Amino acid sequence: MTGLPENPYNPNAWLVGEPVIGAGTWIGAFTVIDGSGGLTIGAGCDISSGVHIYTHSSVRRCVSGRRFAEVERAAVTIGDRVFLGANAVVNMGVSIGDEAVVAAGAVVTRDVPARTVVAGVPAVPVSTVEFDDDGTPTFVPIV
Repeated sequence: MTGLPENPYNPNAWLVGEPVIGAGTWIGAFTVIDGSGGLTIGAGCDISSGVHIYTHSSVRRCVSGRRFAEVERAAVTIGDRVFLGANAVVNMGVSIGDEAVVAAGAVVTRDVPARTVVAGVPAVPVSTVEFDDDGTPTFVPIV
């Protein structure tokens, strides 16, 4: 027994709420998947180890000394075939489009268009995902 709630994805992942997760999505160990504010993850995604996806924030409640009593919540939507690199963080209210890539360690604070690679803190677009005729992806730097 690990002390984590049971889930069908990884015994060492923490899933909260009722996220909707598409077929064929893989979730690595030591992830935090917060569905308390609404979370949809598409089909065929890879969520690498250490990724945190948040649909809530208590920052305003905390810094106000609880005068702002609410824990804020906003849904996250992750499209199909999205890759989230190790230790990436996705903040509440964000949408990530189909076939996007979030680099390891990136902090996603804004929406990510489909077929876009983002990296950094905060995450910014660094390249696009394009497919050859045979379906092989190529990453084209944004200049």
